[in-house]
Amino acid sequence: MSVTPLPAEEVRRIAALAHLALTEEEVGLFGRQLAEILEYVRQIQSVDTAGVTPMSHASATGYERPDTPHEPLPRPEALKNAPEAAPEAGLFKVPRVMA
Repeated sequence: MSVTPLPAEEVRRIAALAHLALTEEEVGLFGRQLAEILEYVRQIQSVDTAGVTPMSHASATGYERPDTPHEPLPRPEALKNAPEAAPEAGLFKVPRVMA
């Protein structure tokens, strides 16, 4: 697919919105990739979907299991393979997610 890359200033503006720091090489690469994505979206938008029934999910068939209550997994069993588990406390250590 041959499309005109997005201008570097547009790529930098999008990167700033996403809080990304890009090198000049990445600005060029992403400019080409974003232009290709936008061209593909234009192609999809040109498809006539009149008369197509909207769906709430991509799969038209239901694969959901019944929502039936059952006994929870025993705590020792749940902690059996947990990293840095403390079974006596019923806990396990997880990576820090907030600075």
